[in-house]
Amino acid sequence: MRPLNFRFILLLTILATAAAFAEAPVAPILPKQFAAWQLSGAAKTSADPLSADAMNAALLKEYGFTDIASGVYTREDGHRVSIKAARFGDASGAYGAFTYYKMPVMRTEQIGDQGASLNERVLFYRGNVLVDAVFSKLSAMSAAELRELAGLLPLPAGGSSKSPSLPNYLPAQGRVENTIKYVIGPVGLEKLNAPLSASLVDFNAGAEVTEATYNTSGGDATLMLISYPTPQIAADHLRRIDAAHQPNTQQSGATTILDVGPIFDRRTGPMLIVAAGPLSQSEARSLLASVNYDADVTWNENTYFDKRNNLANLLVNIVILCAIILALALIAGLTFGGARILLRRLFPHHVFRRSDEMEFISLHLADDGARPPNSDVSSSVKAV
Repeated sequence: MRPLNFRFILLLTILATAAAFAEAPVAPILPKQFAAWQLSGAAKTSADPLSADAMNAALLKEYGFTDIASGVYTREDGHRVSIKAARFGDASGAYGAFTYYKMPVMRTEQIGDQGASLNERVLFYRGNVLVDAVFSKLSAMSAAELRELAGLLPLPAGGSSKSPSLPNYLPAQGRVENTIKYVIGPVGLEKLNAPLSASLVDFNAGAEVTEATYNTSGGDATLMLISYPTPQIAADHLRRIDAAHQPNTQQSGATTILDVGPIFDRRTGPMLIVAAGPLSQSEARSLLASVNYDADVTWNENTYFDKRNNLANLLVNIVILCAIILALALIAGLTFGGARILLRRLFPHHVFRRSDEMEFISLHLADDGARPPNSDVSSSVKAV
Protein backbone atom coordinates (compact mmCIF):
# COMPACT_ATOMS: atom_id res chain seq x y z
CA MET A 1 0.00 0.00 0.00
CA ARG A 2 1.35 3.42 -0.94
CA PRO A 3 2.22 5.56 2.11
CA LEU A 4 0.04 8.55 2.79
CA ASN A 5 1.12 11.82 1.25
CA PHE A 6 2.67 14.31 3.69
CA ARG A 7 0.35 17.11 2.56
CA PHE A 8 -2.68 14.91 3.15
CA ILE A 9 -1.52 14.13 6.69
CA LEU A 10 -0.91 17.84 7.38
CA LEU A 11 -4.39 18.70 6.12
CA LEU A 12 -5.96 16.09 8.38
CA THR A 13 -4.03 17.47 11.37
CA ILE A 14 -5.20 21.03 10.68
CA LEU A 15 -8.82 19.92 10.29
CA ALA A 16 -8.70 17.90 13.51
CA THR A 17 -7.23 20.87 15.41
CA ALA A 18 -9.87 23.22 14.04
CA ALA A 19 -12.63 20.79 14.98
CA ALA A 20 -11.26 20.49 18.51
CA PHE A 21 -11.31 24.26 18.96
CA ALA A 22 -14.76 24.55 17.38
CA GLU A 23 -16.21 21.97 19.75
CA ALA A 24 -14.56 23.46 22.83
CA PRO A 25 -17.32 24.25 25.31
CA VAL A 26 -17.99 27.91 26.15
CA ALA A 27 -17.64 28.72 29.84
CA PRO A 28 -21.06 29.19 31.50
CA ILE A 29 -21.79 32.72 32.60
CA LEU A 30 -23.61 32.07 35.87
CA PRO A 31 -22.24 29.81 38.62
CA LYS A 32 -24.39 27.23 40.37
CA GLN A 33 -23.96 29.03 43.67
CA PHE A 34 -22.38 32.11 45.23
CA ALA A 35 -22.25 33.17 48.86
CA ALA A 36 -25.39 31.63 50.46
CA TRP A 37 -27.38 31.64 47.21
CA GLN A 38 -28.14 28.44 45.30
CA LEU A 39 -29.28 28.31 41.67
CA SER A 40 -32.80 26.93 41.44
CA GLY A 41 -32.85 24.49 38.54
CA ALA A 42 -30.76 25.15 35.45
CA ALA A 43 -29.93 28.56 34.04
CA LYS A 44 -31.69 29.52 30.81
CA THR A 45 -29.32 30.47 28.01
CA SER A 46 -29.82 32.03 24.60
CA ALA A 47 -27.76 33.63 21.85
CA ASP A 48 -30.66 35.74 20.59
CA PRO A 49 -30.59 39.41 21.68
CA LEU A 50 -34.40 39.45 21.48
CA SER A 51 -34.50 37.16 24.51
CA ALA A 52 -32.37 39.63 26.42
CA ASP A 53 -34.27 42.82 25.53
CA ALA A 54 -36.74 42.83 22.66
CA MET A 55 -36.98 46.64 22.71
CA ASN A 56 -33.22 47.13 22.40
CA ALA A 57 -32.12 44.03 20.51
CA ALA A 58 -30.47 46.10 17.75
CA LEU A 59 -28.54 48.12 20.33
CA LEU A 60 -27.30 44.99 22.12
CA LYS A 61 -26.21 43.52 18.81
CA GLU A 62 -24.32 46.74 18.04
CA TYR A 63 -22.50 46.45 21.37
CA GLY A 64 -21.39 42.93 20.42
CA PHE A 65 -23.91 40.79 22.30
CA THR A 66 -23.05 37.07 22.20
CA ASP A 67 -25.31 35.28 24.69
CA ILE A 68 -27.32 35.61 27.87
CA ALA A 69 -27.95 33.43 30.91
CA SER A 70 -30.75 33.93 33.42
CA GLY A 71 -31.77 32.12 36.57
CA VAL A 72 -33.34 32.41 40.00
CA TYR A 73 -31.23 31.94 43.12
CA THR A 74 -32.75 31.05 46.47
CA ARG A 75 -31.52 31.11 50.06
CA GLU A 76 -32.45 29.03 53.09
CA ASP A 77 -34.47 31.92 54.55
CA GLY A 78 -36.74 31.87 51.47
CA HIS A 79 -35.40 35.02 49.83
CA ARG A 80 -34.95 35.05 46.06
CA VAL A 81 -32.89 36.98 43.54
CA SER A 82 -33.45 36.93 39.78
CA ILE A 83 -30.27 37.42 37.77
CA LYS A 84 -29.72 38.08 34.08
CA ALA A 85 -26.16 38.06 32.79
CA ALA A 86 -25.50 39.21 29.22
CA ARG A 87 -22.12 38.51 27.64
CA PHE A 88 -20.51 40.72 24.97
CA GLY A 89 -17.51 40.43 22.70
CA ASP A 90 -15.40 42.68 24.92
CA ALA A 91 -15.60 44.99 27.91
CA SER A 92 -16.42 48.00 25.72
CA GLY A 93 -19.73 46.42 24.77
CA ALA A 94 -20.59 45.52 28.37
CA TYR A 95 -19.65 49.02 29.55
CA GLY A 96 -21.71 50.65 26.80
CA ALA A 97 -24.77 48.57 27.68
CA PHE A 98 -24.22 49.38 31.36
CA THR A 99 -24.22 53.13 30.64
CA TYR A 100 -27.39 52.76 28.58
CA TYR A 101 -29.37 50.92 31.26
CA LYS A 102 -27.99 52.97 34.17
CA MET A 103 -30.38 55.76 35.19
CA PRO A 104 -29.41 59.11 36.77
CA VAL A 105 -31.50 58.32 39.87
CA MET A 106 -29.43 55.22 40.61
CA ARG A 107 -26.86 55.15 43.37
CA THR A 108 -23.27 54.25 42.56
CA GLU A 109 -22.11 50.89 43.93
CA GLN A 110 -18.62 49.38 44.17
CA ILE A 111 -19.46 46.06 42.54
CA GLY A 112 -17.44 44.54 39.71
CA ASP A 113 -15.88 47.16 37.46
CA GLN A 114 -18.80 49.55 38.03
CA GLY A 115 -22.19 49.20 39.63
CA ALA A 116 -25.42 51.08 40.36
CA SER A 117 -28.56 50.32 42.36
CA LEU A 118 -32.13 51.49 42.73
CA ASN A 119 -34.35 49.96 45.40
CA GLU A 120 -34.13 46.15 44.96
CA ARG A 121 -32.41 46.30 41.56
CA VAL A 122 -28.63 46.21 41.19
CA LEU A 123 -26.85 46.66 37.89
CA PHE A 124 -23.12 46.05 37.39
CA TYR A 125 -20.61 44.81 34.86
CA ARG A 126 -17.31 43.00 35.11
CA GLY A 127 -15.15 42.39 32.08
CA ASN A 128 -17.45 41.61 29.17
CA VAL A 129 -20.46 40.53 31.29
CA LEU A 130 -23.36 42.80 32.30
CA VAL A 131 -25.43 41.61 35.27
CA ASP A 132 -28.93 42.76 36.22
CA ALA A 133 -30.03 41.47 39.65
CA VAL A 134 -33.44 41.97 41.26
CA PHE A 135 -33.76 40.96 44.93
CA SER A 136 -37.00 40.01 46.63
CA LYS A 137 -35.58 41.80 49.67
CA LEU A 138 -32.29 43.64 50.06
CA SER A 139 -30.07 43.10 53.07
CA ALA A 140 -26.91 44.64 54.41
CA MET A 141 -24.90 41.82 52.80
CA SER A 142 -26.44 42.04 49.33
CA ALA A 143 -23.62 44.17 47.91
CA ALA A 144 -20.93 41.90 49.36
CA GLU A 145 -22.72 38.83 47.97
CA LEU A 146 -22.84 40.37 44.49
CA ARG A 147 -19.13 41.18 44.73
CA GLU A 148 -18.55 37.48 45.26
CA LEU A 149 -20.69 36.75 42.21
CA ALA A 150 -18.66 39.27 40.18
CA GLY A 151 -15.49 37.42 41.10
CA LEU A 152 -16.95 34.16 39.73
CA LEU A 153 -17.88 35.56 36.33
CA PRO A 154 -15.72 34.36 33.41
CA LEU A 155 -13.32 36.92 31.96
CA PRO A 156 -12.29 37.17 28.30
CA ALA A 157 -8.70 36.57 27.29
CA GLY A 158 -6.20 39.32 26.51
CA GLY A 159 -7.15 42.97 26.43
CA SER A 160 -10.85 42.29 25.85
CA SER A 161 -11.50 42.73 29.57
CA LYS A 162 -10.27 46.35 29.67
CA SER A 163 -12.86 49.08 29.81
CA PRO A 164 -12.66 51.92 27.26
CA SER A 165 -10.53 54.89 28.27
CA LEU A 166 -12.47 57.59 26.39
CA PRO A 167 -14.99 58.30 29.21
CA ASN A 168 -12.07 59.09 31.52
CA TYR A 169 -11.52 62.33 29.59
CA LEU A 170 -14.92 63.71 30.61
CA PRO A 171 -14.32 66.37 33.31
CA ALA A 172 -15.92 65.70 36.69
CA GLN A 173 -16.65 69.31 37.61
CA GLY A 174 -20.27 70.23 36.90
CA ARG A 175 -21.16 66.77 35.57
CA VAL A 176 -24.57 65.37 36.46
CA GLU A 177 -24.17 62.03 38.22
CA ASN A 178 -24.82 58.85 36.23
CA THR A 179 -25.23 60.65 32.89
CA ILE A 180 -22.15 59.24 31.13
CA LYS A 181 -23.08 57.31 28.00
CA TYR A 182 -20.80 55.35 25.67
CA VAL A 183 -21.76 54.26 22.14
CA ILE A 184 -19.95 52.61 19.27
CA GLY A 185 -22.58 52.76 16.54
CA PRO A 186 -25.45 54.72 15.00
CA VAL A 187 -28.18 52.87 16.93
CA GLY A 188 -26.76 53.94 20.27
CA LEU A 189 -26.15 57.48 19.04
CA GLU A 190 -29.76 57.82 17.93
CA LYS A 191 -31.00 56.70 21.34
CA LEU A 192 -28.83 59.36 23.00
CA ASN A 193 -30.37 62.24 21.03
CA ALA A 194 -26.80 63.50 20.55
CA PRO A 195 -26.08 66.96 19.05
CA LEU A 196 -24.51 65.36 15.94
CA SER A 197 -25.99 62.84 13.55
CA ALA A 198 -24.42 59.46 12.81
CA SER A 199 -23.50 60.62 9.29
CA LEU A 200 -21.31 63.39 10.72
CA VAL A 201 -19.78 61.20 13.41
CA ASP A 202 -19.05 58.51 10.78
CA PHE A 203 -18.65 55.26 12.72
CA ASN A 204 -17.27 53.66 9.57
CA ALA A 205 -14.10 55.66 10.22
CA GLY A 206 -13.59 53.84 13.55
CA ALA A 207 -15.25 56.44 15.79
CA GLU A 208 -16.33 55.87 19.37
CA VAL A 209 -18.45 58.36 21.29
CA THR A 210 -19.05 59.26 24.91
CA GLU A 211 -21.13 62.09 26.32
CA ALA A 212 -22.41 63.42 29.61
CA THR A 213 -24.74 66.13 30.91
CA TYR A 214 -23.34 69.22 32.68
CA ASN A 215 -24.95 71.89 34.82
CA THR A 216 -24.59 75.42 33.42
CA SER A 217 -26.08 78.80 34.21
CA GLY A 218 -28.60 78.42 31.39
CA GLY A 219 -29.57 74.81 32.15
CA ASP A 220 -28.30 71.34 31.25
CA ALA A 221 -25.71 71.15 28.45
CA THR A 222 -24.20 68.18 26.65
CA LEU A 223 -20.49 67.52 26.29
CA MET A 224 -19.70 64.97 23.57
CA LEU A 225 -16.31 63.38 22.88
CA ILE A 226 -15.61 61.62 19.58
CA SER A 227 -12.43 59.58 19.26
CA TYR A 228 -10.91 58.63 15.88
CA PRO A 229 -7.93 56.38 15.06
CA THR A 230 -5.66 59.29 13.96
CA PRO A 231 -5.50 63.10 14.35
CA GLN A 232 -5.75 63.47 10.56
CA ILE A 233 -9.12 61.69 10.48
CA ALA A 234 -10.32 63.81 13.41
CA ALA A 235 -9.27 67.04 11.68
CA ASP A 236 -11.12 66.03 8.51
CA HIS A 237 -14.33 65.31 10.43
CA LEU A 238 -14.02 68.59 12.34
CA ARG A 239 -14.05 70.45 9.03
CA ARG A 240 -17.16 68.53 8.02
CA ILE A 241 -18.91 69.44 11.27
CA ASP A 242 -17.98 73.11 10.94
CA ALA A 243 -19.14 73.13 7.32
CA ALA A 244 -22.46 71.53 8.29
CA HIS A 245 -22.93 74.18 10.98
CA GLN A 246 -22.62 77.09 8.54
CA PRO A 247 -25.84 79.08 7.95
CA ASN A 248 -25.84 78.40 4.20
CA THR A 249 -25.65 74.65 4.88
CA GLN A 250 -28.61 74.79 7.23
CA GLN A 251 -30.66 76.78 4.75
CA SER A 252 -29.98 74.21 2.03
CA GLY A 253 -32.01 71.68 3.98
CA ALA A 254 -29.19 69.57 5.42
CA THR A 255 -30.28 68.31 8.85
CA THR A 256 -26.93 67.04 10.04
CA ILE A 257 -26.89 69.29 13.11
CA LEU A 258 -29.71 68.67 15.54
CA ASP A 259 -31.66 71.56 17.04
CA VAL A 260 -30.11 71.55 20.52
CA GLY A 261 -29.00 75.17 20.72
CA PRO A 262 -25.55 76.64 20.04
CA ILE A 263 -22.76 74.20 19.21
CA PHE A 264 -19.08 74.71 20.05
CA ASP A 265 -16.29 72.36 19.04
CA ARG A 266 -12.53 71.91 18.99
CA ARG A 267 -9.98 69.17 18.37
CA THR A 268 -7.26 67.77 20.61
CA GLY A 269 -5.17 65.01 19.07
CA PRO A 270 -7.45 62.34 17.53
CA MET A 271 -10.37 63.53 19.64
CA LEU A 272 -13.19 65.97 18.85
CA ILE A 273 -14.94 67.87 21.64
CA VAL A 274 -18.46 69.11 21.02
CA ALA A 275 -20.44 71.19 23.52
CA ALA A 276 -24.12 71.91 22.89
CA GLY A 277 -26.97 73.44 24.82
CA PRO A 278 -27.72 76.70 26.61
CA LEU A 279 -24.06 77.70 26.94
CA SER A 280 -22.50 81.13 27.03
CA GLN A 281 -19.27 81.79 25.15
CA SER A 282 -17.21 81.74 28.36
CA GLU A 283 -18.83 78.54 29.65
CA ALA A 284 -18.34 76.84 26.30
CA ARG A 285 -14.66 77.80 26.14
CA SER A 286 -14.12 76.59 29.70
CA LEU A 287 -15.88 73.29 29.04
CA LEU A 288 -13.98 72.67 25.81
CA ALA A 289 -10.64 73.57 27.40
CA SER A 290 -11.20 71.08 30.23
CA VAL A 291 -10.59 68.16 27.84
CA ASN A 292 -7.05 67.58 26.55
CA TYR A 293 -5.81 64.45 24.87
CA ASP A 294 -2.73 62.85 26.38
CA ALA A 295 -0.96 60.29 24.17
CA ASP A 296 0.94 58.80 27.15
CA VAL A 297 -1.59 57.82 29.78
CA THR A 298 0.33 54.95 31.45
CA TRP A 299 0.94 55.19 35.20
CA ASN A 300 4.33 53.46 35.08
CA GLU A 301 6.07 56.29 33.22
CA ASN A 302 9.04 57.76 35.14
CA THR A 303 8.26 61.49 35.32
CA TYR A 304 9.44 62.60 38.74
CA PHE A 305 12.90 63.66 37.53
CA ASP A 306 14.67 64.59 34.32
CA LYS A 307 17.15 61.86 33.42
CA ARG A 308 19.34 64.28 31.47
CA ASN A 309 20.01 66.45 34.56
CA ASN A 310 20.20 63.72 37.17
CA LEU A 311 23.59 63.23 38.92
CA ALA A 312 23.05 59.56 39.73
CA ASN A 313 22.23 58.85 36.11
CA LEU A 314 25.42 60.69 35.04
CA LEU A 315 27.57 58.55 37.36
CA VAL A 316 25.97 55.38 36.04
CA ASN A 317 26.70 56.48 32.48
CA ILE A 318 30.34 57.21 33.39
CA VAL A 319 30.76 53.73 34.88
CA ILE A 320 29.17 52.19 31.77
CA LEU A 321 31.49 54.23 29.52
CA CYS A 322 34.59 53.13 31.49
CA ALA A 323 33.50 49.50 31.25
CA ILE A 324 33.04 49.84 27.50
CA ILE A 325 36.49 51.44 27.08
CA LEU A 326 38.16 48.72 29.17
CA ALA A 327 36.41 46.03 27.17
CA LEU A 328 37.53 47.61 23.89
CA ALA A 329 41.12 47.91 25.18
CA LEU A 330 41.13 44.28 26.28
CA ILE A 331 39.78 43.16 22.93
CA ALA A 332 42.36 45.26 21.06
CA GLY A 333 45.23 43.91 23.21
CA LEU A 334 44.18 40.31 22.76
CA THR A 335 43.76 40.83 19.04
CA PHE A 336 47.19 42.45 18.61
CA GLY A 337 49.02 39.96 20.84
CA GLY A 338 47.26 36.98 19.32
CA ALA A 339 48.02 38.18 15.80
CA ARG A 340 51.71 38.66 16.68
CA ILE A 341 52.00 35.16 18.15
CA LEU A 342 50.16 33.63 15.20
CA LEU A 343 52.40 35.37 12.66
CA ARG A 344 55.56 34.28 14.49
CA ARG A 345 54.38 30.69 14.44
CA LEU A 346 53.39 30.78 10.81
CA PHE A 347 56.50 32.68 9.64
CA PRO A 348 59.21 32.08 12.26
CA HIS A 349 62.13 33.26 10.03
CA HIS A 350 60.48 36.14 8.23
CA VAL A 351 58.32 38.11 10.65
CA PHE A 352 59.66 39.69 13.84
CA ARG A 353 63.01 38.02 13.14
CA ARG A 354 65.88 38.64 15.57
CA SER A 355 69.49 37.63 15.32
CA ASP A 356 70.81 35.07 17.73
CA GLU A 357 73.40 37.55 18.96
CA MET A 358 72.65 41.09 19.98
CA GLU A 359 75.28 43.69 20.71
CA PHE A 360 74.82 46.54 23.09
CA ILE A 361 77.13 49.11 24.63
CA SER A 362 78.32 48.43 28.19
CA LEU A 363 80.28 51.11 30.08
CA HIS A 364 81.38 48.77 32.95
CA LEU A 365 81.01 51.57 35.48
CA ALA A 366 81.05 49.13 38.39
CA ASP A 367 84.55 47.77 37.53
CA ASP A 368 87.42 49.06 39.75
CA GLY A 369 90.34 47.93 37.61
CA ALA A 370 91.59 49.93 34.66
CA ARG A 371 90.89 48.54 31.27
CA PRO A 372 93.48 48.30 28.55
CA PRO A 373 93.35 51.29 26.20
CA ASN A 374 92.81 49.15 23.15
CA SER A 375 90.12 46.98 24.62
CA ASP A 376 86.67 47.02 23.03
CA VAL A 377 83.92 48.79 24.94
CA SER A 378 81.23 46.55 23.51
CA SER A 379 80.56 42.99 24.52
CA SER A 380 78.27 40.30 23.24
CA VAL A 381 75.59 38.55 25.23
CA LYS A 382 73.05 36.00 24.35
CA ALA A 383 69.68 37.41 23.41
CA VAL A 384 67.03 36.61 25.87
